[in-house]
Amino acid sequence: MNIRFSSAALAAALALVLPLHAHAQVKVGVVVSATGPTALVGIPQKNTVPLLPTQAGGQSIEYITLDDASDPTQTVTAFKKLISETHVDALIGPTGSPNAMSVLQFAAESGTPMLAPVGAASVVLPMTEQKKWAFKTTQNTGIIAQALVEDMVGRGIKTVGFIGFADAYGDDWHQVFSRMAQEAGLDLIATERYQRTDSSVTGQALKLLAARPDAILIAGTGGAAALPQTTLAQQGYKGRFYQTHGAALPAFLKFAGPAAEGTILAASLMLVLPEIPDSNPSKPIVQDYIQRYEAMHGEKPATFGANVYDAGLLLQHAIPTALKSAQPGTPEFRRALRDALEQTHELVATQGVYSMTPEDHSGFDQRGRELITVKNGAWTLLR
Repeated sequence: MNIRFSSAALAAALALVLPLHAHAQVKVGVVVSATGPTALVGIPQKNTVPLLPTQAGGQSIEYITLDDASDPTQTVTAFKKLISETHVDALIGPTGSPNAMSVLQFAAESGTPMLAPVGAASVVLPMTEQKKWAFKTTQNTGIIAQALVEDMVGRGIKTVGFIGFADAYGDDWHQVFSRMAQEAGLDLIATERYQRTDSSVTGQALKLLAARPDAILIAGTGGAAALPQTTLAQQGYKGRFYQTHGAALPAFLKFAGPAAEGTILAASLMLVLPEIPDSNPSKPIVQDYIQRYEAMHGEKPATFGANVYDAGLLLQHAIPTALKSAQPGTPEFRRALRDALEQTHELVATQGVYSMTPEDHSGFDQRGRELITVKNGAWTLLR
């Protein structure tokens, strides 16, 4: 006997079987700062989204991208929209550390995994119930700071000045570096702060200059990381400049100009890829990403774009495991996805090798950094 169902009856039957908001594909929300003060970081991240994996575990992946204009308030609005209206299974972003700190609670309350391509380790450390839902695709401050402190000690530097953003990124760097410097016998003799939007840091630079430190560490991101350095150089500072991985982009070299020469920073291998041996497992992945980005956008990507690319690789790796437990669009799937991300082990990506644990949601070791300097206006591996 043939039984025929009307479309309305079939839809009603499916509604009883499928959980509310379940969908046939994995939905990923992406929030970037494609405009505003942090746009130099956010634009390559936005441009990277079309290069992210579109399939995993037999499921298609859809990305919904929103611009927060570098404003933490707009970041909150974008996150809430993606969580409550689009019902995304995971979030990539936001671009800035202060923005990421502002949305931790919303990711946690909704039970949505968040992969943040930001610098501040405070997004994932110390681990809390809220931060259990956050993961980081940028090297934690401690890994980068350790390389800089070791270089300072090796060069016989005794005194250091610090100038960093007056926000979560600068706070994190000041806290971590201060502790490491003290443990290494370095004397932090002057500390100054500035805003991402400042057009002048003359007052702060004069105070640093008066302290006469052997070296100065600048904790900024994007083109704004160049402002204290150019100002100090113009005022006659002759000591050594150190930068964080927040300065690892072409715009820093452009804006700092001759003042960048001799700068030391620690960042991913992407900055000095031609000098990296072919035996490095990340090299072919970086090469593929750069080639695809150039083919689409006509220019090389900044490392910040690669942080978003790695978020896509982490999700691609975790989704098949999560699908064994639940369907996309459900709380059960989001929790299974979070658990799968936390169990990531030895995943090779552009920024290094990820091995997450319940206590470490960044997962990098020393394979995630290279010590780099500026020579003849270009990034060069420091040997």
